[in-house]
Amino acid sequence: AAIDLGSNSFHMVLAKTSQQDIRILDRMGEKVQLAAGLNERQQLSEDAMQRGLDCLRCFAQRIGDLPSGSVRVVGTSTLRVAVNRREFIERAEAILGHDIDVISGREEARLIYLGVCQSLPVSGGRRLVVDIGGGSTEFIIGQHFEPQYRASLQMGCLSFGQRFFPDGKISASNYAKAYTAARLEMMETEQSLRRLGWQESVGASGTLRSVAQACMEAGIGQGEINNVGIQRLKQQLLQLQNVTEIDFPGIKPERRSIFPSGLAIVEAICDAL
Repeated sequence: AAIDLGSNSFHMVLAKTSQQDIRILDRMGEKVQLAAGLNERQQLSEDAMQRGLDCLRCFAQRIGDLPSGSVRVVGTSTLRVAVNRREFIERAEAILGHDIDVISGREEARLIYLGVCQSLPVSGGRRLVVDIGGGSTEFIIGQHFEPQYRASLQMGCLSFGQRFFPDGKISASNYAKAYTAARLEMMETEQSLRRLGWQESVGASGTLRSVAQACMEAGIGQGEINNVGIQRLKQQLLQLQNVTEIDFPGIKPERRSIFPSGLAIVEAICDAL
């Protein structure tokens, strides 16, 4: 089993391996929004920890009989920065019965890239992979199964949502601030990415999937993200005043609260690259 303790969602995949094949037996996921529990001192609230622990109790029911070494549990952006992460980790390990690794941004990027390569046909040239998480965004350029460049930036749909769209309020000013912050965060990374170059780009996260799905539902493209689609969604979004009003086809209800910040990050990435 593999368990990902993300800033927005927790995910678990249960699989069986035989020779070189991996057969997925079950997938579970829950929107925990762990990053929403971080205060200005980077302390996780008890409420946020309880949401995470409740989710892990459900996961534990499926992996209770798995031996040590057969379960990998990783924590990402929020657990990297939370000053009281040890308290949460100890309680979580007691529930799961397995150790939790808090991995670096570069290691998270490496695992994201390998996951994408496992699920797509082999590409002849370089592949750019982008993953917008709740607390961080990863960029990887690689060829075949070898990542050649990895970066993890401190911008995510949940953290930017709290920072730039407080109480769910939507305005052109709030959106512009989120977009500008993402562009500034990318300044150094975009130069390195451009120098290497790529022949194919792949998005690998819920935010990118929801933007792509909304574009397709609006009759723009076949599931890819392009500037025409982004501008159409942005125009529709800025006609609203609060995230509770978002009702675009293709956007799941649980993603509405983080859609404005996610779209601003997607626009910034596409413009920068």
